[in-house]
Amino acid sequence: MDAGQQVFHEHRRLLFSVAYRLLGSAADAEDAVQDAWLKWSAADRSHVADPKAYLTRIVSNLALERLRSAQHTRESYIGPWLPEPVLTAPDAAETVTAAETVSMALLVVLETLSPLERAVFVLNEVFGYSHAETARMVERAEPAVRQAAHRARAHVRARRPRFTADRSRQRQVTERFFAAATGGDVSALMELLSPDVTLWTDGGGKVRQALRPVVGAATVASWFAAIGTVTYQGVDPADMRAELAQINGGSGIVFRAPARVIATVTFDFDAGGRITAIHNVANPDKLQAVTDGTTHDLGTQ
Repeated sequence: MDAGQQVFHEHRRLLFSVAYRLLGSAADAEDAVQDAWLKWSAADRSHVADPKAYLTRIVSNLALERLRSAQHTRESYIGPWLPEPVLTAPDAAETVTAAETVSMALLVVLETLSPLERAVFVLNEVFGYSHAETARMVERAEPAVRQAAHRARAHVRARRPRFTADRSRQRQVTERFFAAATGGDVSALMELLSPDVTLWTDGGGKVRQALRPVVGAATVASWFAAIGTVTYQGVDPADMRAELAQINGGSGIVFRAPARVIATVTFDFDAGGRITAIHNVANPDKLQAVTDGTTHDLGTQ
């Protein structure tokens, strides 16, 4: 490995972390990182004083281009659009806050920002780059970046209240949900759900899923209690298995058929530990990263 390869290898995990938060897709993030390598390998690196910042700028702009081109596709998507889930190592992120920045719930909120606002929020709020540094990375004037940062922060705060995260409590609730769902126990599920809990299901038109959010504890509890009693995506209940997994920085559930992953489920919680939102990804095009079994370190350093 030559010096250029070594430098890129040292920062590759960080580049994927940036690209994934910008794109919400592991496959697209991997493509952006690979394109960044091609640009890096062809560049005159003799004048690069800060390789980390230089590479982050490259991958950020590549991700921005992909994000802009993907907007129309996502706007015409069948049913709710959810990010592509990834497996993460337990406590892989340096802090609870870092783990929160890859949660399904926050990535869904980031999807409502403009591409520039999303890039600025990720670089500034998540990775700690200054407004001046962020402006250079996204190739915009600093005043424009400051305005975008202000709009993005206000938008995220309005839609994503910050609670003190009790990770052990969240794991316990996930484990109890897992036991109740696989056991078909509606009463136990009801105890874990907020009265106005919302279930978002993403089948992308590839598999049958609810095309609108499912709202209310009783309806959501009945939905999950039926999993072990009905055929799902052509898979008989006897041939389906579920397992707890670390998904997007938190505890989740993976549902498997004999030869494939058929869905992932992740949760959002209120301050008391009740489940307020459930994100169910069943679009097979979005499950490859989980099927591959690759565990990602999505830290911010």
